[in-house]
Amino acid sequence: MTERSDLVEELRWKKIPVLNDGFVCLVDVMGDDSSIVQAARVSYGEGTKRVSDDRTLIRYLMRHRHSTPFEMAELKFLVRVPMDCWRQWIRHRTANVNEYSTRYSVAIDSAQTTLPGEWRAQATNNRQGSDAPLPDEIGTKLTAEETEFQQNARAVYEARLEAGVAREQARKDLPLATYTEAYWKIDLHNLIHFLSLRMDSHAQWEIQEYSRAIGEQIVKPLFPVVWEAFEDYRQGAMFLTRLDKGVLERLMASAAEKSMVPPFSEEEFLAAQDETWKSLKRSRERDECQSKLQRLGILRAE
Repeated sequence: MTERSDLVEELRWKKIPVLNDGFVCLVDVMGDDSSIVQAARVSYGEGTKRVSDDRTLIRYLMRHRHSTPFEMAELKFLVRVPMDCWRQWIRHRTANVNEYSTRYSVAIDSAQTTLPGEWRAQATNNRQGSDAPLPDEIGTKLTAEETEFQQNARAVYEARLEAGVAREQARKDLPLATYTEAYWKIDLHNLIHFLSLRMDSHAQWEIQEYSRAIGEQIVKPLFPVVWEAFEDYRQGAMFLTRLDKGVLERLMASAAEKSMVPPFSEEEFLAAQDETWKSLKRSRERDECQSKLQRLGILRAE
């Protein structure tokens, strides 16, 4: 067997644990880094180019968002995910999916549990996000209530089944923390898009954990050159809008005029902000621009 086939066999059906009882595992994979290169060149002359040329081409494709060659590779996974997390996952309508049926089979007897230190406060600046952990004394109470609630919900569900209630109806009060399983097959281009969104720090923590497991433990070893390009041009990159560029240009022009050097103050940033933001008491776009410039060291983190 080749080194590549050994790697695939090592990863195939290996359940990588996520959360308290979830997992992701590779079922099958079609293609490798060379498949991307071959598709881009529309050529079957394997070995006609150096590896360094292949790397340069893959990086060019990723950098300039030429997506079609990445669609020529596919991965198939088996995943076990809490239903609330799966709701977000399945919104990516670019995969082939077959999910465990609680209408046909008894629901999986497992639910995501939360440790006392894992309960997060609601974010104040993002209606769909979370913030720092809640105090331990609150978390301890919430975890105890969660355990009791999940046990009671499961007992009610099983009692309904024992009473002869149809599975399709008995399941209706199961908590969203209940795990489901699914086969999920997706091409590499759409998987990269999924990972770029769900590995982001703004995504829900639970789906970040699944995305990191898929990306770092499966995609990275199977497609090392693609993964390197993904880290450089997607995950670790920063997108500047036209308005962001305008702010930056005005800041630098003002700095040249006043003989200043970065990092600049918030006052200087507000003076250079886009005209459309000036009348707004709150502007997410302005906040995002400020955050980008702080990360670049152009503004002081105040």
